[in-house]
Amino acid sequence: MMKVAVLDLGLGNLMSIKRGLERAGADVSLVNGDEGLEAGSGGSCCIGGCVGAVVLPGVGAFRDGMKAASKFAATLNGVREGKTMLLGVCLGMQMLFSRSQEGGECEGLGLIKGDVVRLPATVKVPHMGWNSIEITTGSHRLTRGVKGGEYFYFVHSYYCVPEERSAVSADVDYGVRMPAIVERGNVFGTQFHPEKSGPAGVAVIRNFLEEAKR
Repeated sequence: MMKVAVLDLGLGNLMSIKRGLERAGADVSLVNGDEGLEAGSGGSCCIGGCVGAVVLPGVGAFRDGMKAASKFAATLNGVREGKTMLLGVCLGMQMLFSRSQEGGECEGLGLIKGDVVRLPATVKVPHMGWNSIEITTGSHRLTRGVKGGEYFYFVHSYYCVPEERSAVSADVDYGVRMPAIVERGNVFGTQFHPEKSGPAGVAVIRNFLEEAKR
């Protein structure tokens, strides 16, 4: 069984993503700092050991998320070096990018080049509820077995604008076309909440776990 560490940023409902990962067949640990991974707390092991992947979840402000991410500097360096698979969910996906405009410009993790900008004034903010995705021509590692037009659950006020469209494997249209799923090397992100998106969401999580096993 794949061991997965969920990085606790102190934002959002961690138990929801934990249960979603478990439904997809993962052995999940919640950790609140690099020390938890290194010491093997909660049944986890050090990065590069038996933890196969990490998940960066979050619901809230970008700046708060980045401040909390400082607790995981060593873990995230392992991701940058290609040693560890990472899935960012919702705010976690936005944090993968270079910078965000939320609350004034704030630097992100820079794992994927691009910006995070506010949804246009022409739509209701936040974007909350079910919306269908469109599979793009890029990598499809997270979308194997997922048909275009499948519905997923979104809750967000900002969206990602990658410098390279090749990083996008699925889009969503909400007054503006924007990434629903991004993939770059060992780094993945979903703007929607796969753990709240029924069977299609479970399929996305299982695809991530399969990639981590490889």
